[in-house]
Amino acid sequence: MNTYIHTVEPSEKSVEIMRKFSEQYARCSGTYFCIDKGVTSVVIKGLTDHKDLLGAPLCPCRHYDDKAAKANQGFWNSPCVPMRERKECHCILFLMPGTDFAGQELVILINYN
Repeated sequence: MNTYIHTVEPSEKSVEIMRKFSEQYARCSGTYFCIDKGVTSVVIKGLTDHKDLLGAPLCPCRHYDDKAAKANQGFWNSPCVPMRERKECHCILFLMPGTDFAGQELVILINYN
């Protein structure tokens, strides 16, 4: 079982890279961010944290016994296979228009405080 304690916040530069990637993916996939910008911000920061630690943006909304192994498999790396194949985002980061909680924004601002 892979356990670790990580208390360092991802850098603003890393978060900015993930934010821009997420905006680009939303535009290309025809999806929108959650109407609650706090949810979107937390998910992007979680993806960034995993990218910095594991080398891949592993979905932060799932439980993994071994995060490194799951990151290497790629299935749950954002955008995950369910998102790419069926446009189903467990994290509610990328939402289809008209879906519960879907906003109308393709841009997200991250609060670094």
